[in-house]
Amino acid sequence: MDFSIILDNISIYFEGLKNTVILVSISLVLGLMLAVPLAILRNYGSSFVQYPIRAFVYFFRGTPLLVQMFLVYYGFGQFDLIKESFLWPFFREAYFCALLAFTLNTAAYTTEILRGSIKATPHGEIEAAMAAGMSRFLMVKRIILPSAFRRALPAYSNEIIFMLHGSSLASVITIVDITGAARIINSRFYSPYEAFLTAAVFYMAITFLIVFLIKKLEVRWFAHLQPQVNKTVIETPP
Repeated sequence: MDFSIILDNISIYFEGLKNTVILVSISLVLGLMLAVPLAILRNYGSSFVQYPIRAFVYFFRGTPLLVQMFLVYYGFGQFDLIKESFLWPFFREAYFCALLAFTLNTAAYTTEILRGSIKATPHGEIEAAMAAGMSRFLMVKRIILPSAFRRALPAYSNEIIFMLHGSSLASVITIVDITGAARIINSRFYSPYEAFLTAAVFYMAITFLIVFLIKKLEVRWFAHLQPQVNKTVIETPP
């Protein structure tokens, strides 16, 4: 093994790291913004509203992320309607296609996570909010969503990690992410072990950082569930 190859070309990995972090971060933020209203509508909307959302969730959870990315990157290009519209400058860019596929995929999974968390809201909290005269909007905003976010955090942390690992597929459509950097090194120097082992180290480092931050957030959000230690001061007589 010759890791001097990696040290001489480490800038390619850092470029891939930057692209991976930006791509995953933006897709997670946009996916969460899309998932919150969809999850609320899945619980409180009419059947007419719920069926399209359910179909969206089932499609993106039931098909592989790679297939979804191919449908966006290669599929839309065959339609003249899209080629002749203002959308074509976006769909001909690999970065935008990967971002769109990742956003829709994580939105579907996050919608289902939040839907279950909202449904698991204790009925006593809802009754207390109704007794206080809160409207449905105010009850969702102040009672249901904050409580649901806390319950959804462990499952959503897994979704963040899955999204990070799934982002390695972006290299298939010419994006230089961490895996793309490893593929470049391998194609230049024919050193697959060094190239992909280094990529694995980068992914592990990001994963450990995510787990650390989630643990810190769990401690903050679940502080009220921690046992309280009563400290009694024992005074000794002089």
